[in-house]
Amino acid sequence: MHQTIPGDDVYGPGTYIDQTVLPVPEDTRRVFEILASRTPGFTQDPALWNTVKFEGRPDPMVPGPMKSPVVAAALHAMCGVVANELLELRDGKSAKESTVTVNTDHAGLWLASTFTAFVNGKDISELARTKELAGIFDRDFEKGFGVGPLAGRATALYPTKDAGIWYQLHGSLDASKTLCSMGIDMDVPLKSFAEGYDYIREHVQKWSSDELEMHNVKNGLCGSICYSPDGWRKTEMGKRLAEYPLVNYTHESYARPTPPIPLTQLSDRRPLAGIKVMEMVRIIAGPTVGVTLASFGADVIRVNCSRLADLNVLQLTLNAGKRTIDLDIANEQDMTRLKELVGEADVFIQGFRYGSLDRKGLGLQSMLDMAAKRNKGIVYVDENCYGPSGPFAERPGWQQIGDAASGVSYVMGRSLGFDEGTSVLPPLPISDMTTGVVGALATMLALRDRAQKGGSYHSVSSLVAADTILVDAEIGLYPADVVQKTADTFRFAPSTPDQFVAEIMIQILDGWKRVFPEYLAKDSPFMMRFEDTPWGPMDILKPVARLDDEDASPTWTESPVPNCHHDQSLIWK
Repeated sequence: MHQTIPGDDVYGPGTYIDQTVLPVPEDTRRVFEILASRTPGFTQDPALWNTVKFEGRPDPMVPGPMKSPVVAAALHAMCGVVANELLELRDGKSAKESTVTVNTDHAGLWLASTFTAFVNGKDISELARTKELAGIFDRDFEKGFGVGPLAGRATALYPTKDAGIWYQLHGSLDASKTLCSMGIDMDVPLKSFAEGYDYIREHVQKWSSDELEMHNVKNGLCGSICYSPDGWRKTEMGKRLAEYPLVNYTHESYARPTPPIPLTQLSDRRPLAGIKVMEMVRIIAGPTVGVTLASFGADVIRVNCSRLADLNVLQLTLNAGKRTIDLDIANEQDMTRLKELVGEADVFIQGFRYGSLDRKGLGLQSMLDMAAKRNKGIVYVDENCYGPSGPFAERPGWQQIGDAASGVSYVMGRSLGFDEGTSVLPPLPISDMTTGVVGALATMLALRDRAQKGGSYHSVSSLVAADTILVDAEIGLYPADVVQKTADTFRFAPSTPDQFVAEIMIQILDGWKRVFPEYLAKDSPFMMRFEDTPWGPMDILKPVARLDDEDASPTWTESPVPNCHHDQSLIWK
């Protein structure tokens, strides 16, 4: 039986280390069963669990002690199981007679999928390194994001005046707002990111961690104290979040009942074909919900507002299989058009501050009223930072905030040998990607239930929850010798507190190319090709889960497109 032991002396308070290190596919099977058993609504039939097969290399592939590819692979496998349940409801073939296969190396690559694509034969990570990436976009959605030594280090980890306590500062998509609120002069002449980091650090170290926290709460800004795992669990917000399962969806039984909605048989045999999904999201986590659902066949319309900033590079992968439209909810005419589209949707995904769309008539209660009037239930998906309740539920946050709050950044700093409290981002946008697949899984479970029982459903998928699972006592952390062996094998460059996630991700991709270059080549078995996209020929990473029925297995039948690509007259398929 797998066991863990307290790792306080190695990774800090509230950590647990594997006594025996299992091969990655075997460990993923174990974690799959843990997550399956903890997920309300997920089948508890061992026969269905046994339809899942994990394959891949035996050794870890990312820096640090966290098992992010293991958790990701387990969650993708759970999506595959629910997909076969949906196919059983629609087509009649028993899910027990179908299989799901997940390659754990593929799941690891997926965590970096936003930088693994090829455009016109050129690797995104290399385009980013050589500064050619910006040149491929006809329309700039970044609006100056991260430009300059100060803006480029407004999102980083900093020591506070409290000994041993660090803070995750976050410039969000407007660094000047954060820095100016702290009295930092944006016009000071600096030449490099290193100078920018040092300048900001001098200012941050004048504040205690609590002062920084209260300043950001007061001003509606992002930021978080870097807790240890135990420290986070003892906070009021940590206690509240722990009350909910990782895959958190509920039947809104108090709403007016609506009838079951059978799944439609179409020429497209993927399990979500015919399901209409509307998403209002930015950056990574929210779009990952939609792009995962699109791979299972859903018709996904992504709504962006062209006056709001987003990261250009993310369009290349996270818009696969989607159609995109430009609507501004501050514009009355656009709002009318949005509500027309939402009125036909089966799923609504929103990634704005929790509860912020309520006053626009796009909150959960408004959607339940709409579902009652049309007599067809809806699945409402909230992607947020801190979860569904508690003192921080409506506070804004991004991936790095989840990493800091949960204790993951603290653990990463300890694993790299830094002084007590020094925190470092995990090597990939793990919480973003995990939050996305968790949201997709919850949505698929809800659609399965709606097909059988009717009604409407609500899911909350949060960044901090996606991180806390990585430091869970049952999941376990790799021992220090395994962490060192992984670093030596891939010759990973050690990460530092000043780095942004994209910089670290490129270092990881460099290591992977040294050990398994065939995985990241254009002709990789994990890649798929689109000959004709708005950017030219593209190769992107395939969906992770594979079903034995190839015609029903997840894939994208349409290439990625830019944000705000289609006309407002766009209609559902």
